[in-house]
Amino acid sequence: MFKSIPNLMTIARIAIIPVIALLLYVPMAWAAWTALVLYILAAVTDFLDGFIARKMGSVSEFGRFLDPIADKVLVGCLLVVLAAVDRLDGIWIVPAVIIMMREFLVAGLREYLGPKNIVVSVTKMAKWKTTVQMVALGFLIVGDFGNVILPFTLLIGQIGLAVAAYMTAMTGWEYLKTGLPHMKD
Repeated sequence: MFKSIPNLMTIARIAIIPVIALLLYVPMAWAAWTALVLYILAAVTDFLDGFIARKMGSVSEFGRFLDPIADKVLVGCLLVVLAAVDRLDGIWIVPAVIIMMREFLVAGLREYLGPKNIVVSVTKMAKWKTTVQMVALGFLIVGDFGNVILPFTLLIGQIGLAVAAYMTAMTGWEYLKTGLPHMKD
């Protein structure tokens, strides 16, 4: 299970999360930019691990189990730390809460429906939501230290996260509508 390159990439993505989190607590530009580089590496491995697994024919049960967990842990931890370091504060906490609620809802729905052999497939809008969310998180990670390159970096990230939260709510509702008919007393 640990021998395949895609699984090692997924494990590395999980292992890098505490490093990114610690860097976000260092109030210096070098730490923010380093955290961003590590985050980009994590996001790239998120794409590459599945691509490589399919290309090499090394899709595994372990990878199918761990990859979505790694994604949720990355996003969830980042949202918590970004709130802790005040890059998400006030009203900007609401999009983070919506995203976290949807992640728990969809994970629970999939766990409930799995034993019934009902698959809730990823939609195109969910893929777009993930893209918007990942880009917004990048802006939030670099925060105001990004203003030297692009003014209002933090605000762009906050607005991007709000857009991702809207998309998150829509996709969560679609998943719930798919699952509800299978939930009978």
